Amino acid sequence: MEVTSAEQQKLDFMNLLVTEMQNQNPLDPMDNKDMAAQLAQFTQLDLSEQMNTNLDSMNQTMEKMNTSFQGAMTVAQFNYARSLLGNQVSFYSEEYQQVLQGNVQRIQFDGTDPVLEVQTTVTNPDTSTSQKTVQVKLDEIEGINL
Repeated sequence: MEVTSAEQQKLDFMNLLVTEMQNQNPLDPMDNKDMAAQLAQFTQLDLSEQMNTNLDSMNQTMEKMNTSFQGAMTVAQFNYARSLLGNQVSFYSEEYQQVLQGNVQRIQFDGTDPVLEVQTTVTNPDTSTSQKTVQVKLDEIEGINL
């Protein structure tokens, strides 16, 4: 089965309409209502195709904007994480169930999200302390001590 383009279908329709008008019986002409209905359908089809084209264009533009925005956010997060290197930060640790403070030693990535490695002192359940390196996401930071 051959697929015809919308443009070809429009030309076929117009050729059919012109041929119909040329070959109609002069004593029994085509009803004006029928011709108006056919033209209205043709116009509606054309407007629908234009709207689909516009929607496709808008979707492509939105995809480009989302990609650009996500890229800009990744760069901003990386720059923020980089600015924290060597600084002391405060955060709540679910693992140790306490608020911890420590110096940011390194930045790693979890996918595109920066994760800070923080050297901190943890208070153990027996009240002794130990040095730990904890990974902290940017949204977990409660404060920065410069």
